[in-house]
Amino acid sequence: MTEPTEPVAGADTPTDPHENVPHEKAPSVTRLIALSDGIYAIAMTLLVINVTVPGHLDAAAFHKALNDALPSLGAFALSFTLIAGFWRDHRRILTSLPTETIVVTRLVLLGLGLVALLPFPTGLLAEYASQPDAVALYASAMAAIHAVHATLLLLTQHRVHPSPESPAAVARRRFTAQLAASVLVFGVSIPLAFVNTEAAMWFWLTLVPAHYLLRRRLPGRFLRR
Repeated sequence: MTEPTEPVAGADTPTDPHENVPHEKAPSVTRLIALSDGIYAIAMTLLVINVTVPGHLDAAAFHKALNDALPSLGAFALSFTLIAGFWRDHRRILTSLPTETIVVTRLVLLGLGLVALLPFPTGLLAEYASQPDAVALYASAMAAIHAVHATLLLLTQHRVHPSPESPAAVARRRFTAQLAASVLVFGVSIPLAFVNTEAAMWFWLTLVPAHYLLRRRLPGRFLRR
């Protein structure tokens, strides 16, 4: 059943404040997107803080410090790429919504909180990539953000595409499957990190063929702006 997008005039206010109904006092989807853009921009910028080289070094110390900064550069590149993907997916999800609901707003804020936290596990990964806890924490954060986005898609599927057989609805399900695959890959890498940290990080690369196969098996394009 498709949820109403506007409160019905004269209807009683729902007794359950957690019910997935339009939130009259919530900001518009446009303002929610603007808030999201700002948080994503800040998170992406803060990643570079972990990349530093001390000043006033002689030649030998400078080259050593520059070499020591390479893990931080790698972690920055990885997280920046993933956050850029999160931002793109986030906008795809929100721009397709006619209006928001209490549940959608809270899920969006949860996802934004996790994104804002990403510079912390990124710094840990750069400094302690050999430690299982650091790798597991990073993978957990990535799995959690993908899970929030997948949940948003599932909760809003019928509101955006009432007809499940439409090409756009099929493409949206493909998008959800890709996010679920990301949750699975990062989730499996969490226990794997306590067995072999390098294997866990290399395992993240399986996302590339996984997404490719899902795209081939579920053709179609997700609705664009």
